[in-house]
Amino acid sequence: MKTFDHLNVIGLREWIGLPELGISRIMAKVDSGAKTSALHASDIEIFERNGETWVRFKAHTGTPHKPRDTECEARLVSFKRVKSSNGHLQERHVIRTPMVLGDKRWWVDFTLTCRKSMRYRVLLGCTAMLDGQLVINPGLRFVQNQPQTDLYTEG
Repeated sequence: MKTFDHLNVIGLREWIGLPELGISRIMAKVDSGAKTSALHASDIEIFERNGETWVRFKAHTGTPHKPRDTECEARLVSFKRVKSSNGHLQERHVIRTPMVLGDKRWWVDFTLTCRKSMRYRVLLGCTAMLDGQLVINPGLRFVQNQPQTDLYTEG
């Protein structure tokens, strides 16, 4: 049997942080069937900043029972056509932002989409897992410590 010593183990659910979006902690569902990660967002507006295209949006970071919103801005990377879990084809805005999982930080692409009918506000897709050198143990949850977003301040 092969082992993967250089990979970090995660469970099916993990706490992540998106510090440049002002989100210190949000629960993510790990989804190896999704290529790109997804963030629950609404009120998406495109605007220009210093000659670049940006998006302003409301990220829904709470739960269905305890809603919480965070106003965010990020540079728009692209648009992506995605087949949603209900089989509909959608065109989504794609942003790239640093993600923190435990004490590890790397850049991750997120599509912005309405996930109000879903239990989890963030899906962590397989591209983010590959880039972060992560392997999933489906029998575990919350393997990594709380995201240490305070380690990463811009300056």
